Amino acid sequence: MSDMPIDEFRKSGHQLVDWIADYLKDIEEYSPLSQVNPGEILQRIPSSPPHKGEEIENVLKDVDKILMDGITHWNHPGFMAYFNSTSSGPGILAEFLTAGLGINGMLWKTSPAFAEHEKAMMNWFRQMVELPENYWGIIYDTASTSSMHAIASAREQLDLGFREKGMAGRHDVPRLRMYCSEHAHSSIEKGALTLGVGLEGIKKIPVNDKFEMISQKLEEAITDDIKNGWKPFCVVATVGTTSSTSVDPVEEIAAICEKNNLWLHIDAAYAGVTAMIPEMKWITKGWESADSIVINPHKWMFTPMDLSIYFTRKSEILKQAFSLVAEYLKTNKDDEVENLMDYGIQLGRRFRSLKLWFVIRYFGVDGLAQRIKNHIELAKEFAEWINNEKDFELMAPVPFSTVCFRYNPGNNSEEELNKLNEKLLEGINASGKIFLSHTKLNDKFVIRLTIGSIRHERRHIEEAWKLIKECSKKL
Repeated sequence: MSDMPIDEFRKSGHQLVDWIADYLKDIEEYSPLSQVNPGEILQRIPSSPPHKGEEIENVLKDVDKILMDGITHWNHPGFMAYFNSTSSGPGILAEFLTAGLGINGMLWKTSPAFAEHEKAMMNWFRQMVELPENYWGIIYDTASTSSMHAIASAREQLDLGFREKGMAGRHDVPRLRMYCSEHAHSSIEKGALTLGVGLEGIKKIPVNDKFEMISQKLEEAITDDIKNGWKPFCVVATVGTTSSTSVDPVEEIAAICEKNNLWLHIDAAYAGVTAMIPEMKWITKGWESADSIVINPHKWMFTPMDLSIYFTRKSEILKQAFSLVAEYLKTNKDDEVENLMDYGIQLGRRFRSLKLWFVIRYFGVDGLAQRIKNHIELAKEFAEWINNEKDFELMAPVPFSTVCFRYNPGNNSEEELNKLNEKLLEGINASGKIFLSHTKLNDKFVIRLTIGSIRHERRHIEEAWKLIKECSKKL
């Protein structure tokens, strides 16, 4: 008994590549948002596995027959909800190669090329966003994982024996407090939950009319907490919040963190890639003072899910928090190399850096920057259309490529406007042409349109605006 014969693999591989190529070529023929009902796809899948093997060709046919109706097409140019995780051609090819090599890069010895390639790609990316050389980088899966490692490092820096004694049942440990803005991503709270800080250990700082953290309120909160017996230990500043893509005042926050010896983590998961554009360098003010930074190329750099880059100036603290080497993992090279398993909760590691290598080399830094810059320009143009239409209004600044707006024909209460815009969003998404998302800003229901797909062209934004106006007239 053996694997699929090589000739059969070659034939099936060609069929799969052809399928993907046709899918990408014809993607606009699909509805970006799946319209199926809950349980509908499950009913199509046999309840028991097959006892005898089948041809891959039959499996591919069932992808079309069973799954495609239930696929929400993130690669579709009509997908303008959330932050677009679009797969570029070189990124897809890199995923194929990653699976073919099948490497687990837990140790340097389990694949030297893996370990050293990831180190090289972190150096490349550090230069692309112009971080100082004292930043050390590693690849995780998502920003949720990256930020959780930042919070763990911040906790470890306190040197209160958490690694040895834990947090439970101890009377010698003060209550820990961390800070973020009201608009920080929910993963920050999840990271705190995972690490035993708890929801009560998170203080959300108010924001201004641009939805940016008010640094004075942060300083006041820290002072009050110290007086009341809390132990402040970490601040999360966001560069590109999820709801409105606002940018917290990092320089001011960094000064407060330095004054109080707090770990500063920057969540730039969405917007961090724009640092490679000369006109966008303003977002990096204060970054050199951060203890850690997360940027996700899978959000806005045409890299297939998933790939999150975590930079820190204090890799030794990250290692101190997580390194645990069982006897069977020890090698005779450990004193000479970095074993990436020492820098996080996971042991097994996918060869994710291949995706960066393929994407960066194929498009080049200039090519990536130009595509991202084009998205920002399209978003600003869309924002102008909103401003020039009397029945629509912008609900937040547009520093990047996400536009927050609502329909407001006048003579409606805020409650009525919320219901009206909720209905408008339902109508837009039910059209099968585009997919938008929503948020709430100051309790107002707001529609979000995000431009970030490698397949986005100006015509797609024009078509979206035309559809939005048509749907509004039907209300």
